[in-house]
Amino acid sequence: MPTRAALAHIPGPPAPPVIGHTLTIARDSYGTQKEYIRRYGPVYKTRMLGVWRVNLCGPDALEMVLMDKDRIFSSEGGWDALRPIYPGGLILQDFDGHRQNRRIMQAAFRANAIRDYRARMAETMVALLADWPVDRTFCFYTAIKELTLRIGGAVFMGLPLDGDLARKINRAIGNEIRASVTPIRTPLPFTPMWHGMRGRDFLRETFRKMIPERRASGGEDFFSQMCLAKDEDGVGWSEQQIVDQFNLLIMAAHDTTATTLSVIMAALGGHTDWQEKLAAEVAGLGDGPLDEEALGKMTETDKVFREALRLVPPVPFIPRMALRDFRWQGFDIPAGTSLALNPGVTMLSPELFSNPEAFDPDRFSPERAEDRVHRFAWTPFGGGAHKCIGMHFAAMQVKLFVATILRQRRIELVGGAPEWQRMPIPKPKGGLPLILSAR
Repeated sequence: MPTRAALAHIPGPPAPPVIGHTLTIARDSYGTQKEYIRRYGPVYKTRMLGVWRVNLCGPDALEMVLMDKDRIFSSEGGWDALRPIYPGGLILQDFDGHRQNRRIMQAAFRANAIRDYRARMAETMVALLADWPVDRTFCFYTAIKELTLRIGGAVFMGLPLDGDLARKINRAIGNEIRASVTPIRTPLPFTPMWHGMRGRDFLRETFRKMIPERRASGGEDFFSQMCLAKDEDGVGWSEQQIVDQFNLLIMAAHDTTATTLSVIMAALGGHTDWQEKLAAEVAGLGDGPLDEEALGKMTETDKVFREALRLVPPVPFIPRMALRDFRWQGFDIPAGTSLALNPGVTMLSPELFSNPEAFDPDRFSPERAEDRVHRFAWTPFGGGAHKCIGMHFAAMQVKLFVATILRQRRIELVGGAPEWQRMPIPKPKGGLPLILSAR
């Protein structure tokens, strides 16, 4: 890893001893980055968690690194902080190995399985939302985190909603997530990393015990499909690969969805015109099942979904590591350098989007199409070989939730629009208090 001296030619703010810029960026990651871009330009260095990183800003940098035509940039090296909890996961792989495992993963997203996921998810959502309070304030972020975890057990693993095993799995997943973002990376007793490692070990053993049965009997839940999945050459996964891939997948599906639905609920509570527009769209679907045809008609909801991802993307920064020396914007950057890309700040750029801080889903209408001003103007799912494999699944899940809740409830914000904590995982400060009332 290059020393500070090796990066001396890269501009950047003075770094306090020991902590560097960690606390400054953690307090206001977007505001700090915008200020650094203004001062130093689109290439600058910072020191986070003891590591010097070169920040490459803007859509051109996103395109260059994520498309990675010359295989210079390592996702495995970039996401090294995830390795203790999620070793072997798809995001921690590069090039040919990543490509083969991605092909196998795609087999689990086959059309028949997606239809089953959708039906199972719609039924599960109705059951879970029936338990949410009506006409009194509750913390939406806490509720949606619990709901997405419970859906994960039912839809991703085919487990009973309130079974003892599902509760233990959900608790372990929560411990893993907290460990993946804690600044204390050593598993000292009773720290988040310690609980996370214990959760990881429990999940690995649980998944491993389930594999022989799922391979023998099959099933339409996601875990069963991953146990059986093979690419076009008939290559599937070993037990260890299934365990590693599923452990990361279920975390990613849970946390990103909870963030996005929180943004959508805050936006609909604060913009009643859009809430009623989406409610009318849902009413126009009738009382029939929320199948593929029905979800395909939810075009206004899709614009709100895309705008929510632009305003508060669940992954606002993308790390990589340079495997070889390269040159960008006049700067020579040595091999081994940790890099940070900034899709979150890029998607708030006035050079790309009109009035970028405003909630304006119509910017995604065919007439305006602001997201198409640059190939990488709108990148909440990343791009290139590592573009999120579950983006269509995420859209389906969001539409199912919006349709289910707007068929029954009105949304009222309590205390106004929330402020957002952007790092390490975006979430509403204060938990997003809401009131749901009968529609």
